Amino acid sequence: MFERKLGDNVVYVANGMLEAESVKILLESFQIPAYVNQESAGLTYGLTVGPLGEVDVLVPPEYLEQAKGVISDLKNGLLEQPGGGSADETEDPDEN
Repeated sequence: MFERKLGDNVVYVANGMLEAESVKILLESFQIPAYVNQESAGLTYGLTVGPLGEVDVLVPPEYLEQAKGVISDLKNGLLEQPGGGSADETEDPDEN
C-alpha cells in the first residue's frame, strides 16, 4: 500500500463529507475561506472510511496558520461552550 501525500494547504482530513463540511463551516465562521475535496469514486459510492472516504479540507495559503490554530483549538476542546450548551440557548422563564 502506498502512503498518501497531502498538499501543503490541507488543514484537516475528515472521514466522510459530513465531517468535512462541518469543519469547513467552522473555519468559515472564523472568516477563513475553506474548500473540501474528495476522490470522485468515494463521493460517487458514498464511502466514509478508508482512503476513498477521506475528504481533505483546504484553505488558501495566506489563511493556513490561522486555520491550523482553529483546528488545534477544535481538537483540544477549546471551542466548546461551558456547560455543554450552544451559544444561543436561553433559559425559558416559564419552565421554572
